[in-house]
Amino acid sequence: MSFLMPKVSIPAPPQLEMPDDSKVPNLEDEARRKQEAEDMRRRTSNRKGRRSTILTTPDYEETAATTDKPTLLGG
Repeated sequence: MSFLMPKVSIPAPPQLEMPDDSKVPNLEDEARRKQEAEDMRRRTSNRKGRRSTILTTPDYEETAATTDKPTLLGG
């Protein structure tokens, strides 16, 4: 049914211009690295979680847990 719609020619796309690299700022400078290192140090020092609540040493991992505790209800 191509006789109902005439063929339309598509124009060629415009040429792609690559951006100039000299206009892009450099993000890898010394001040930025120092700031990132300070932020990471501050985050790790303020971090709390399972590491700070577990107070046992790896020596206790080999012993079995004592879960059989007698109670007043008989058990």
